[in-house]
Amino acid sequence: MAAEKTRKIAFVGSECYPFVKTGGLGDVMYALPRALVSEGCEVRVFLPLYACIPKKYKEQMKYRGSFMMDLTLEGRTFFVGIMEMTLDGVTYDFIENREFFDWGNPYTGLWEDIPKYCYFSKAAPAVMNYLEWAPDVIHCHDWQTGLLPIYLRRKFQDTPVGKARSVLTIHNLRFQGICSIQHLKYWSGLPDDLFDYPILKQNEDEANMFKGGLAFADKITTVSETYAEEIQTPAYGETLDAHLRHHCPKLCGIVNGIDVEQWDPEKDKLLAEPYGTGDVLDKKKENKRALQEKLGLEQDGHKMVLGLISRLTDQKGLDLVDAIFPHLIDGNTQVIVLGTGDPRYENAFRYFESENKGSVCAYISYNEALAHQIYAGADALLVPSLFEPCGLTQLIAMRYGTVPIVRETGGLKDTVTPYDGSWSEGNGFTFTQYSAVKLLDAINNAKTVYFTDRWHWDEIVQRNMRKDVSWEASARKYLALYDEIIAWNDQKQEQPQEEKPEEK
Repeated sequence: MAAEKTRKIAFVGSECYPFVKTGGLGDVMYALPRALVSEGCEVRVFLPLYACIPKKYKEQMKYRGSFMMDLTLEGRTFFVGIMEMTLDGVTYDFIENREFFDWGNPYTGLWEDIPKYCYFSKAAPAVMNYLEWAPDVIHCHDWQTGLLPIYLRRKFQDTPVGKARSVLTIHNLRFQGICSIQHLKYWSGLPDDLFDYPILKQNEDEANMFKGGLAFADKITTVSETYAEEIQTPAYGETLDAHLRHHCPKLCGIVNGIDVEQWDPEKDKLLAEPYGTGDVLDKKKENKRALQEKLGLEQDGHKMVLGLISRLTDQKGLDLVDAIFPHLIDGNTQVIVLGTGDPRYENAFRYFESENKGSVCAYISYNEALAHQIYAGADALLVPSLFEPCGLTQLIAMRYGTVPIVRETGGLKDTVTPYDGSWSEGNGFTFTQYSAVKLLDAINNAKTVYFTDRWHWDEIVQRNMRKDVSWEASARKYLALYDEIIAWNDQKQEQPQEEKPEEK
């Protein structure tokens, strides 16, 4: 029997831990390729060589070559350098161009970022051809790679890489790469026929990079099944709901996992007392006392500690928390907030701390070690998001035996089952309507179980720690998706068309 062909998968995205990370996209770009390698795939990750990538990684990179590539409407040529390194079985190819990527931070402003990611979307498949590495699937991530599926079919169709199928993942639809038609037409160098409503046209004056990529990609994925449904509605579709409804046959949701090696309470050296499912009930108390001491809270193991680890923005439901905060402090409850963001929320939480010394800590910064300690020392974690494509904090909380209190939206709905009062069902407390009153009800329900039915609470804690939140299950779903499109014959697919009225 012939050996099974090794799948070749290319990941293309604007960030990846540990090189550069601003959010959950960086975690996915790191963890999913590693999980796919464990499943027998050959995976390469293509990233910009930003100036902000730590020196210790740049010193490990090896030069693989360079060439000039045409871009823009007038055919200007730009340098494309290739630096490469391997980590945990994954090959990383960094695309070098100082004009675009030497600005320090990965994202500067949309006007500057449009040319940068036009270049990156075209350079990535060009690098694959240069390296004579033709993948079966090119997995693109978010709007920064939105033009790649278009370039693949319009500029690389007669090259080895042109045979690859494309997958485009929506991590957060709120960001789409919208700019003037003239700006995108110039920098992309793409022909006029693509700047119509079925593809790149957003309105009479603007073009949308993400919209075009979604039209041309062979498959579209989002980071949870519920979010895949939500974005087809006006409430969550960010003006692309009609576009996504039209393309729904190729749209699916696959929930994220977390890196269970990075987030492992049994081996976590940042904790006062590492623990597993067998000793979580005792060791979590020790971690709570250590956390209370470190943050200046009253050291009392009988108090319920609520944690909130988040960007402090409207998306995260902080207006609801702000509205009910005075009701949370009842003499039996402590609240710890970790994060930065909108100054009005930063200032609100600082005020609540000043008014409730010993019961509230507002740590307005980001501290990786403290995040680990909050996951281990808190009893419950608040995630009351307005929308949440997937969410990682609730998965990490469950891994550490901390009970999530979440709004039923996106990945939060898919990963947290509401506790129903029985010993065998539910792993958190939820609410549906985006309402401060409903959030307070969910918190009070959690408090009731915590203080009056501790045996069932402890069952939830242990059930959460046994839950599989790793990338393995998700990786197998992606493999099935890849296999489906790899199996398609190589006959050129007819370009997607839509009815203009549903786009307007």
